[in-house]
Amino acid sequence: MGKIVFLDTATLGDDMQSVLDKFNTLGEVIFYDATKPEQTKERIQGVDVIVTNKVVINADMMKENPQLKLISITATGTNNVDLEAAKELGIQVKNAVNYSSESVAQQTFAMLLSLTNHIQEYDEFVISGSYSQSDSFTWIGQSFHELNGKTYGIFGMGNIGRRVAEIATAFGAKVIYYSTSGEVRDERFELVNHDDFYKRADVVSIHAPLNEKTTNAISTNELEMMKENAILINVGRGGIVDEKALAEAIDQDKIAGAAVDVFISEPTPSDSPLMNVKKKEKLILSPHIAWASKEARAKLLSITFDNVEGVMCK
Repeated sequence: MGKIVFLDTATLGDDMQSVLDKFNTLGEVIFYDATKPEQTKERIQGVDVIVTNKVVINADMMKENPQLKLISITATGTNNVDLEAAKELGIQVKNAVNYSSESVAQQTFAMLLSLTNHIQEYDEFVISGSYSQSDSFTWIGQSFHELNGKTYGIFGMGNIGRRVAEIATAFGAKVIYYSTSGEVRDERFELVNHDDFYKRADVVSIHAPLNEKTTNAISTNELEMMKENAILINVGRGGIVDEKALAEAIDQDKIAGAAVDVFISEPTPSDSPLMNVKKKEKLILSPHIAWASKEARAKLLSITFDNVEGVMCK
């Protein structure tokens, strides 16, 4: 039987073991919770299939393993693998596409609504006993705004962007989108140019991959174009947004707030500008979790199983 190695199963969660066990039917499988860069070379020695989420596989590693048939990535992004080297060496590289659209879309609105509707503030008002001592049946606090009638801007109209657009429409928002390629991605929604996108959007919602066109695409210039009451949501990739510029925009009240699930460095360092925003009530941070509903992770592993089976059972 061929050999399969999983390099970072911890990224898939502890509740996926029953799904992972199915891979044992395909060959001899070794599971590692995590793999440090200095451990990768040894752990992939002699294997037929590498399964990785974030562990980097470079050209030298591939050349040292002529038996290697497949690198299966438990993610959509493929930037942790040298694709050119894999192609030259005849090694297949397969990723997982469209497994997390529902998960990311749901988390997008969970974060947006939590921020815009001041859910934590209202909860604290009740839990603290302030509501019990109040003379009124209600407490407005910071008034919140409806999405109905607002302009919802989507940066990246792929599978996830489309699902977010559909949900935004259900709330009664008008959807516009911006594409770095300028290509029409969905005729149901309005494609706009760079400046119009930032000037018109009440919500800027990021669902794009990180590449040469999107890296640092939202910085001081774009943030200054945005409305003062606008919200930025980043569940795409951290490198798309200039974190220092975003922190400054929040603290200087250039925008109303932001919800961020992805960071330039992950885990995000304690000295990150976003970790040190002064007006913390205007910022929600989460640990790159939008993709990871239980259903999405199960679907991801199902796609991965099919990818591996296609190679091991030939």
